[in-house]
Amino acid sequence: MQAYLDHAATTPLRPESLAAMLPFLTEHFGNPSGSHAPARRARTAIDEARDEVARCLGCQPGEVVFTSGGTESDNLAVLGAPGSGPGAVLCSAVEHHAVLNACAARGGTTVRVDSSGVVDLDALADALGPHVRLVSVMLVNNEVGTVQPLAQVAALVRRFAPRALLHTDAVAAVGWLDVADRAAVADLVSVSAHKFGGPKGMGALVVRGQARLAPVLHGGPQERGRRPGTHDVAGAAGTAAALRVATDRRPETVRLVGARRDRLAEGLSASITGLEQTAAHAGATDVPHQPEKVASSCHLRVAGVDQEELLVLLDDEGVSASAGAACASGAVEPSHVLLAMGFSADEAKSAVRFSLGHSTTEAEIDHVLDVMPKVVERLRA
Repeated sequence: MQAYLDHAATTPLRPESLAAMLPFLTEHFGNPSGSHAPARRARTAIDEARDEVARCLGCQPGEVVFTSGGTESDNLAVLGAPGSGPGAVLCSAVEHHAVLNACAARGGTTVRVDSSGVVDLDALADALGPHVRLVSVMLVNNEVGTVQPLAQVAALVRRFAPRALLHTDAVAAVGWLDVADRAAVADLVSVSAHKFGGPKGMGALVVRGQARLAPVLHGGPQERGRRPGTHDVAGAAGTAAALRVATDRRPETVRLVGARRDRLAEGLSASITGLEQTAAHAGATDVPHQPEKVASSCHLRVAGVDQEELLVLLDDEGVSASAGAACASGAVEPSHVLLAMGFSADEAKSAVRFSLGHSTTEAEIDHVLDVMPKVVERLRA
């Protein structure tokens, strides 16, 4: 039995996405920048994909910039935004490294979070001012699943830094939240196709209204001069198809996956002593003062167990999980997210991330509930 519970790292390609891509990987191979019939067919496919992405993300088609994924989208947002000088760029301390490192490259400042990973709004207000030109706060944390209060963040930015652009990394939010609604307050919105059943190597950045970005790459006039390079027509078609399905099926997916996540978290808590959730709890919207958490996330800390040893034994038993962000999976350092939330380095190294997806089955949950207690017992022994 194989239980794949690492959907936050990547998701299986949806059949609808594959079907949309295949024609442009075979007979329809034209370059959309050309003028002949094959090129026009490719251009039509790009335009249709852009229209669909815009519908799902709640923006205008001309505001969609196709990129190679979440990292490029984040870099374009942060590095392409106007402004210079110390403190001109702010981001939360729990951002993906695509944002953190880009902010650091611009001499930016990080803003602390609380024990659930939610940005400290008082600290943010103190850091804001007329010198700030970009604020980046992710919509959903990719490691622990906490949802950020983006509307409140936006209100503070508009009040204390009226010239600043607000960017949100929504890579971990698509399929779990209504991104068109939740991210409507942001000027810049990043998404990545392989996190919602689309192809790897494709993403998009929403650049709303009057927001102006300098290109990070230099070349041709594609994407209205904001992102040069020949379009990946198949990738764009596959991205749009996957996003359409993820968006349209979101309410039912959240209901089913949320129930499976709750069963997993409750079952493991009942069978393993010293196990705790590291951020907001399952069903947090029903608990006063508990931050919201997406339905896919089950992030746990198992006292007295080393995460690397735990993950190796789980893998041996056919369970795919992770220690945190997939881009840092080879690192031995503790998660910067957990450290920012107040965990010690030793505590952070006992954490494991189970992330569910649209394809997660009850049988996979049963398998983890059967295997995990035995593996923990072996490690503690």
